[in-house]
Amino acid sequence: MSDADTDHADTHHTAARAGAAGGGKPALRRALLAARAALTEDEVRRGAEALTRHALELPELTGARTVAAYVSVGREPDTRALLDALRERGVRVLLPVLLPDNDLDWAAYEGADRLSRAGRGLLEPTGRRLGPDAVTAADAVLLPGLAVDRRGARLGRGGGSYDRVLARIEASGARPARVVLLHSGELLEGEVPVEPHDRPVHAAVTPEGVHRFTA
Repeated sequence: MSDADTDHADTHHTAARAGAAGGGKPALRRALLAARAALTEDEVRRGAEALTRHALELPELTGARTVAAYVSVGREPDTRALLDALRERGVRVLLPVLLPDNDLDWAAYEGADRLSRAGRGLLEPTGRRLGPDAVTAADAVLLPGLAVDRRGARLGRGGGSYDRVLARIEASGARPARVVLLHSGELLEGEVPVEPHDRPVHAAVTPEGVHRFTA
């Protein structure tokens, strides 16, 4: 890790501690989003290159036939190279389509040229909609998140979309690997506040490597 990356990892930890002390999930989200906003484009790019390498070595992905993923936006860890690499392997990649009630439909990823701008700055696949239950066929689910603690508790943005996805998967009896993609410094020493509907992840991938949890 470079000095700049170390500085930003320290910033994430400091921000997370301040957020946690200031009022649970909302304050923690604000602190982590502020730390992400301070990342430079070069830091995001270099982090994405390392994260992609580690993710592609995951046994949960090397053996997967279907992976549910997402297109990164803003200062999220960049997923685009990972999506293309999985597709080139012959993996069926499913991407979310946001519905008016914040639930997620799904469609197959057919390349970057088959993505269109949608609400909230999202990029969505233009192909045939497969229905919200399509995610239950995935062997692995790549989840967005702002942070994960040492128990595997994930902090999302608060919209509830992926809480519904994970509940749907659980109700179906499917057991895909749940993997969250993070920047350096977003694996927290302190605990993420959890609620009864929260589901832990099995692994987190950061530019430093893979971190596994008992979920």
